[in-house]
Amino acid sequence: MRLQLLLLLALCQEGCVAAGDSYSLRGSWRVRSGNGSLELPGTVPGCVHSALLQQGLIEDPYYRFNDLKYRWISLDSWTYSKEFQIPFNISKWQKVNLIFEGVDTVARILFNNVTIGKTDNMFTAYSFDITDVVRDMNSVELHFQSAVLYAAQQSQAHTRYPVPPACPPPVQKGECHVNFIRKEQCSFSWDWGPSFPTQGIWKDVRIEAYNVCHLNYLTFSPLYDDTAQEWHLEIEAYFDVVSSKPVGGHVAITIPKLQTQQTQNIELQHGEIIIKLLVKISKVYFRTVELVEEPIKGSPGLSFYFKINGFPIFLKGSNWIPADSFQDKVTSDLLQVLLQSVVDANMNVLRVWGGGIYEQDEFYELCDELGIMVWQDFMFACALYPTEQGFLESVRAEVAYQIRRLKSHPSIIIWSGNNENEAALGTNWFHIHSRDLKIYTEDYVTLYVRNIREVVFSGDKSRPFITSSPTNGAETIAEDWISINPYSNNYGDVHFYDYLSDCWNWKIFPKARFVSEYGYQSWPSFSTLEKISSAEDWSYTSEFSLHRQHHENGNTEMLHQAKLHFTLPQSTGSLQAFKDTIYLTQVMQAQCVKTETEFYLRSRSEIKISSGEGHTMGALYWQLNDIWQAPSWASLEYGGKWKMLHYFARHFFAPLLPVGFEDKNVFYIYGVSDLHTDYNTTLTVRLHSWSSLKPLCSHVTAPVVIKAGKAATIYKEPVSKLLTRCGNCTRGKCVVSFQLSADRELSSPTNHHFLSSLNDAVGLVKAHITANISQQGDIFVFDLETSAVAPFVWLDVGSIPGRFSDNGFLMLEKTRSVLFYPWKPISKSELQQSYSVTSLTDIY
Repeated sequence: MRLQLLLLLALCQEGCVAAGDSYSLRGSWRVRSGNGSLELPGTVPGCVHSALLQQGLIEDPYYRFNDLKYRWISLDSWTYSKEFQIPFNISKWQKVNLIFEGVDTVARILFNNVTIGKTDNMFTAYSFDITDVVRDMNSVELHFQSAVLYAAQQSQAHTRYPVPPACPPPVQKGECHVNFIRKEQCSFSWDWGPSFPTQGIWKDVRIEAYNVCHLNYLTFSPLYDDTAQEWHLEIEAYFDVVSSKPVGGHVAITIPKLQTQQTQNIELQHGEIIIKLLVKISKVYFRTVELVEEPIKGSPGLSFYFKINGFPIFLKGSNWIPADSFQDKVTSDLLQVLLQSVVDANMNVLRVWGGGIYEQDEFYELCDELGIMVWQDFMFACALYPTEQGFLESVRAEVAYQIRRLKSHPSIIIWSGNNENEAALGTNWFHIHSRDLKIYTEDYVTLYVRNIREVVFSGDKSRPFITSSPTNGAETIAEDWISINPYSNNYGDVHFYDYLSDCWNWKIFPKARFVSEYGYQSWPSFSTLEKISSAEDWSYTSEFSLHRQHHENGNTEMLHQAKLHFTLPQSTGSLQAFKDTIYLTQVMQAQCVKTETEFYLRSRSEIKISSGEGHTMGALYWQLNDIWQAPSWASLEYGGKWKMLHYFARHFFAPLLPVGFEDKNVFYIYGVSDLHTDYNTTLTVRLHSWSSLKPLCSHVTAPVVIKAGKAATIYKEPVSKLLTRCGNCTRGKCVVSFQLSADRELSSPTNHHFLSSLNDAVGLVKAHITANISQQGDIFVFDLETSAVAPFVWLDVGSIPGRFSDNGFLMLEKTRSVLFYPWKPISKSELQQSYSVTSLTDIY
């Protein structure tokens, strides 16, 4: 239920305080280089790179090696300027403000040639009083300083002790000292993204004029009174009172759908003030969130899970990074595609990662509408930070602004202080001498506890806050904010990466309380790479492929993991070999993340006797989306195309799922449910030969009840018995598939378990797969027919935007129908021309 809140404020005989005039300065500006040699039109919101691209002065910044070629843009200091006439009578207003919702990042602002202020934080809004300098005809200039040079200067000025890390690893080809500037951290580079430290006005800018007083912001959050057992709506109204005398009046709050109306007298004093109003609400419940950290029977630690509306919820989802290096390119359509893809893959949560940006309003509005919960990091990641007074004041303003801006969104369920900085100190990433650790620990507590945590709690009491991710939660607090073992499996959340061990071996994964990062890399599809590369780049060992990989040894690690279970591509043609290798990295990534996620899903209802580990209640793989066209951990390519992993996620995050695995040569199947009621189910287990499209045997179990929100063993059989019972099959010759059915309306995806590595599969032959494409309304149907069993069948339609109902699947039957959902109008002939199909044996 979406509540419409009507707030009417009537103050004395002066009239409505919200009344006034406003004039947007969005649109056309002038952009000038530091020495004035280059001047061009620019658009606000926007950045210098986009302005240069729009005028044809540079190529696509993502093309080939342009991130290095265009480094000069970020090193220059640019000026934005605009001349304009205000379309209303300025003289009738007592107060006129120039408001910037977002400036990127360090700038001196002149209005009619008078310096009115400075900015140094990308993540907060700025309001400047221009009452005394504004005229009918006006000019405004923002003189930017290179963020790269500013960060270096701030670092050099910090002479007492170094604040690591100084620079990113060379493989990232980035800029240094990003921790000294309040700017998108990954804009200086990351292990999945380029270095594009932008400059510009990246959000709205406007003139506001008013008399007496003005309502600047309005926020609301629901609060539950346990004693009275009733809801209240806490409304905070932020006023700027121009009048030197107290302004009295009354406020009428109306919620039509709840037939709620309340009137309250108020008196406003001169200055910027906050009025808090509490409205009793009946006949409705609001979203509640509780982070549960309590003792677990049989375990030495504490739980770490979320109750939403009183129900324990297994959080299943991924991690969100900025969708583009240039935020003006992140359109409403792109956000809709990316976030709908989250829902379509059965995810219920996204973690907005702390090295990017606080996302635009529309992101959170869509999450509210689509039912996507948001774990919101503050923007600090993989670094230590200075704690000079000016820096802390800037951070406090940033956090207060973001809390005020975002807290009304029910999608946000938790605030987190930073990404991995507790772990960085606790495990001494930066090799700080033991005698100096106390200094950095004190700085950490100063920043995240005495400042950020304090501001969060004063601004929002409706959600939990943790200082870091990963963290040991309550145990971290007990250990004075830096845990001895920040990666403990018995407390809080963990991040886990292991690229060298065999990902098919579930025993390498942590049986943790909550896993908020884990994953494996893959390359994006050739159709995505083709747009930003040339023919000489199309090989796995090209200079381009090495340049695009920002994770040390990443390309080698992908092939290492693939070789453990698959035969590497055998094609002699370099282009085909490149395409086949791309395909295989996606197969490897999908299978690895599937195995790991299914381990976490089945660990929710059990505790390991020897260690007390288990009761896992969250799996958020790294990462959902890409910032550019490059190898990464993402399941969605730049622009939104689904990788094989995303199709797999749609299955392994299904609300009802059978999970198969082996332990000591015994084959188990767990029934995993995210449903809110118990279901009586049956399990069908089939054994298939790689050499035949007919199952060797099929077994339907007796009905078994799968409890709501639980995971439990529903099938157990020695592998040798299973193989003997089904025609004396062998591990190399056969594969197992299994499916749960609850009723006619409810069934699980069909899952499968490989009894051997695919490079040891016996009987696999090259499958000839044909497709007949037909159209049903806006949807296209691909009727497939195969000549043989085909693992990892991959349907591709090039650059045509859209997704399939399923992809990357194991085709064990002769025919199968798959739907294609286009994201824009297309024709059947376009699909037929772009369509291709690949399965595993095609790359041998």
